[in-house]
Amino acid sequence: MVEQQLPGIQPGYEIPALTKGPVTRVQLAKYAGASGDFNPIHLDDEVAQQSGVGPTVIAHGMLSMAFVAQMLTDWVGPTNLRRLSVRFTAMVRPGDVLTCRGRVDQVRTEDGKARADCEVWIDNQRGERVLTGRALVDLPRN
Repeated sequence: MVEQQLPGIQPGYEIPALTKGPVTRVQLAKYAGASGDFNPIHLDDEVAQQSGVGPTVIAHGMLSMAFVAQMLTDWVGPTNLRRLSVRFTAMVRPGDVLTCRGRVDQVRTEDGKARADCEVWIDNQRGERVLTGRALVDLPRN
């Protein structure tokens, strides 16, 4: 029998939101160094303009995905994120403030563990959805 999990976690539960930003050019440069992704569309306005993503650089998509992962691991702990898949729906630029949100769609028992299937997304300060996705998490025991 599975022990009682986090109380109140049921379909419709809103995952505690995480707000990040504003995104800075220094942050993009640091992320480029950490990830090894030095694509100039993330670092050089002129290249971003010439490539058609301008007028300014854009943030790495994986940086936004990392923000969603942080929201989820802040909620269930660093070892309980099982799967995360996302779709990037709009560009993130320096100065954007991103709010990561999520909602539990289903709670189920699998392999003796309570798991939650979740919808996740990020909206910027203008209310534009910049990322959508799905996550599977193990719900930690009390």
